Amino acid sequence: MTQERKSSRPQLLQSMIDAFRQTDLRRKMLITLGILVLFRFIAHVPVPGADASAMQDFLGGGSSAGSLFGMLDLFSGGLMRNMSIASLGVYPYITATIIMQLMVPVIPRLRELAREGDTGRAKINIYTHWMTVPLAMLQGYSQLILLQRSSSVVTNIGFSGENALPTISMIVAMTAGTMFLVWLGELITEYGIGNGVSLIIFAGIVCTLPQLIGYGTLENDVFGLILFVVLSLVILVTIIIFTEAQRRIPVQYARSLYRGGRVYRQSGGTHIPMRVNSGGMIPIIFAMSFMLMPGIIAGFFVSPDLANPNFANSVVNLFSSEGYFYWILYFFLVVALTFFYTTVIFQQQNLAETLQRQGAFIPGIRPGKATHQYLSKLSNRLTWGGAIFLGLVTISPFIIQKITGISGNLQLPAIGMIIVVGVALDTMRQLEAQLLMRKYEGFLK
Repeated sequence: MTQERKSSRPQLLQSMIDAFRQTDLRRKMLITLGILVLFRFIAHVPVPGADASAMQDFLGGGSSAGSLFGMLDLFSGGLMRNMSIASLGVYPYITATIIMQLMVPVIPRLRELAREGDTGRAKINIYTHWMTVPLAMLQGYSQLILLQRSSSVVTNIGFSGENALPTISMIVAMTAGTMFLVWLGELITEYGIGNGVSLIIFAGIVCTLPQLIGYGTLENDVFGLILFVVLSLVILVTIIIFTEAQRRIPVQYARSLYRGGRVYRQSGGTHIPMRVNSGGMIPIIFAMSFMLMPGIIAGFFVSPDLANPNFANSVVNLFSSEGYFYWILYFFLVVALTFFYTTVIFQQQNLAETLQRQGAFIPGIRPGKATHQYLSKLSNRLTWGGAIFLGLVTISPFIIQKITGISGNLQLPAIGMIIVVGVALDTMRQLEAQLLMRKYEGFLK
């Protein structure tokens, strides 16, 4: 009777019940949930001297600078909208991580540390944390300067006279907020379920969904709103398909074993999963950094007199999310950076050498250099699909806005959707692995 009742439940519900019955899994899930709740409390602690209500009006005003900060607000999970001490999010840490990944194959010392296993990776992680601090301080100061020139959210920013101490307190508070979020993320990774930093970004984006739906109810164009929802669902399904899409390369193992004076040839097969979107969201983050940088730098030099704008004002307007130039450049930049990042990751994996060392080979391909060339060509062909997919998803807010006529407040957070889908699937895989270790049926089939 119990078995029949268990089999009648949906697989996902039954898997959640099985996971919660396990003491260690239940503890990990509760720790993860508790840390995410703490993260949302931190999201409502304001930066000293900042006006949160003015920031919300500024982001909803539709100005070019407001659009610039709207993208940062999306990536921080709505923290900037509240002008929280964690308004920078974990973006400086991610930037430092990307920089360290690119420096590992270039700097011999870092390359040696990467080969030392967990010990070397721990040292690289320490260097990444140290790099995060100056990056957070620089980004925090840049945002304060741009906010002062574009709105009334903050005032009197500078390092001279009576402005020095308030400015330093704001920068220190924002930097401390970022490092605190990074620490919370590492606690989740060590004691909870899933990748902590990714889950913090995931939680922030999900918490902004009710606000996004609230904006939708204010729209008068019912047909446009319905079309917007349909297109959003289509893009969501497409993201899931491309996130899971992979090309399986068959691999054969052949070894000779000596038993009882006889030679046995043992053979077996497996496969190498090569994903279409192997770069994930990293190329988009790279591209967003490049697209935001000109506007942030130009923000230091914009003219406060809008009647007499200078060249810096033109740069800020050009690199806003209002014109065709911005989105066309964004698309090609995402495509180019997808190829760049995938090539870097492929070279670091060194699959051909690993296969040869393990006595494995791809049927019909000679081991060594020929295998490397074969996998490299195949990776480039797959990357074309992933790069164009990421580029189209990135510019989907602009396309949907033109098709449906929905205002900028309802622009589809495409980057957020990629993050949400990727983090959700990764967390489910980790829970599934934990369940399968305990001989339970997992989430996915």
